[in-house]
Amino acid sequence: MSEPINGRAIAASPEELREQVERTRAELGETVDALAARADVKARAREKAAEVRRQAMAKAGEVKEQTVVKTGEVRQQAMVKAGEVKQQAVAKAGVVREQAVAKAGEFRARAAGTASRVQEKLPDPVRDKAARAAGQARAKAAQAGRLWEEKAPEPVREKTARGARLARDNRTALLSAAGALVLAWLVFRRRQS
Repeated sequence: MSEPINGRAIAASPEELREQVERTRAELGETVDALAARADVKARAREKAAEVRRQAMAKAGEVKEQTVVKTGEVRQQAMVKAGEVKQQAVAKAGVVREQAVAKAGEFRARAAGTASRVQEKLPDPVRDKAARAAGQARAKAAQAGRLWEEKAPEPVREKTARGARLARDNRTALLSAAGALVLAWLVFRRRQS
C-alpha cells in the first residue's frame, strides 16, 4: 500500500481498489439514504404526528381513569354527607315537632282562656250580635259549599274533597313535615353562607 489520502490507504492491487470502491459506494449509498430520510419532511411530519397521537391517546386514557376514580370518590363522599344531613334533619325535625306540639297546646290553652274571659266581659247585646254574625258566616259557608257542589265538575270535587280529607286526617304530619322542610332549608342556607 501507498500513502493514505484523506485518511485512507491507497490500494496496492486492482482487487483491493475494487473492494475499496465497493465499500465507498456502500457508505455513500447509506449516507445518501440518511440524507434523503432527513430531507423527506412529509415522512418526518407523519412520524411525528403518529408519535404525538400515541402520546395523546395514552394521556387521554390516564385522564379518563383518573376521572372515573375521582367521580367515584366524590359520589361516595356525597352519599355519606347526604346520609349525615338526613339524620340530622330527622333528629331536628323530631325536636321541632315536639316543640311545635307543645307550643300549639300552650297557644290553644291561652286562646281558650282568653276567649272565655272576653266572652264573660262582653255585654249581652254584643254577644248576641257576635252569635248572629257567626251563624250568618256558617250559613254563607254552607251556601258556598252547596254552590260548589252544584257548579264544580265531579272529578274536581272528588280531588278537592280527597285533598281536604287527607289534610284534615294528617294535620300533625303535615305541620311536622313543613317544619322539617323549613328547618332543612335553614340549615342548608346557613351552610352556604
